[in-house]
Amino acid sequence: MAKVGRIKLGSQGLEVSQQGLGCMGMSAFYGPPKADEDMIKLIHHAIDTGVTFLDTSDIYGPHTNEILLSKALKGDQIREKVELATKFGINMVDGNREIRGDPAYVRSACEASLKRLDIDCIDLYYQHRIDTRVPIELTIGELKKLVEEGKIKYIGLSEASSSTIRRAHAVHPITAIQLEWSLWTRDVEEDIIPTCRELGIGIVAYSPLGRGFFSSGPKIVDSFDPQDFRKYLPRFEGENLEHNKKMFDRVNEIATRKGCTPGQLALAWVHHQGNDVCPIPGTTKIANFNENIGALSVKLTREEMTELEEIVSADAVKGERYASVMANVSWKNSETPPLSA
Repeated sequence: MAKVGRIKLGSQGLEVSQQGLGCMGMSAFYGPPKADEDMIKLIHHAIDTGVTFLDTSDIYGPHTNEILLSKALKGDQIREKVELATKFGINMVDGNREIRGDPAYVRSACEASLKRLDIDCIDLYYQHRIDTRVPIELTIGELKKLVEEGKIKYIGLSEASSSTIRRAHAVHPITAIQLEWSLWTRDVEEDIIPTCRELGIGIVAYSPLGRGFFSSGPKIVDSFDPQDFRKYLPRFEGENLEHNKKMFDRVNEIATRKGCTPGQLALAWVHHQGNDVCPIPGTTKIANFNENIGALSVKLTREEMTELEEIVSADAVKGERYASVMANVSWKNSETPPLSA
């Protein structure tokens, strides 16, 4: 199995494994929750392999994914071996999601996550989605107090605009930005990635496998559970899927030539974006986890990177990231649809 190295995430001192583990799908959004004992085995396997950067959120479940992580981190000084990231900012009210970034909510959400995780300090605490009703300076100001109190070590933002990142960073250094970045989601390269690099902020790429598309190809839709929200994503529907299949076939051709899987190739492409980038592919199976780790052994030349990027150019992917129904009125106070990751 490939050796998992370490990288510095941002310029504030946080060091993480060069590949992380997204834990969302263990408890939410991708079908029914998986058995705790199986997921704990997977998490322990990841840590033993050197993947120590674990990603969760209070909305995953909601709450149940944090509780799962608390169980997995019990005993044998496991907690000291990991870098644990969680998030706040998406609140459930009467079955509807609302975005909140007001200071009182920031503090109460942090206290609740600490209790569920059964820890004294969160390594990396993200604002999951940006509340446009609350000046980001107020939100970060409260997070800064939580840092000073020792309840969190580092501050992150998820799905934030470039201007929001700059304003937040002026209040307290932002360690990491979490965003969707993969072969079929590349709009962040225009503005947000350069902003992060200018400010010395680390980049955490969620859904680096295109929500499983580059692992399984178009046939993935046949295995979607009725509770899997990907069933409603435009990229997995009808003509869009047929179009995207052609793109997958070309990526698969390169993977075959390289002697790796298309998923490993797609993940390797993200790894090759720089040593300030940590992808956090999620999985619920040890075999898939091992395949993802294999991406670290896939070396791409500049020519191969260019070839891949030509295949997945801006107009090559059909379908929006989220369905229009996911941007309804209850989510209007967010910079982006507050669904998953």
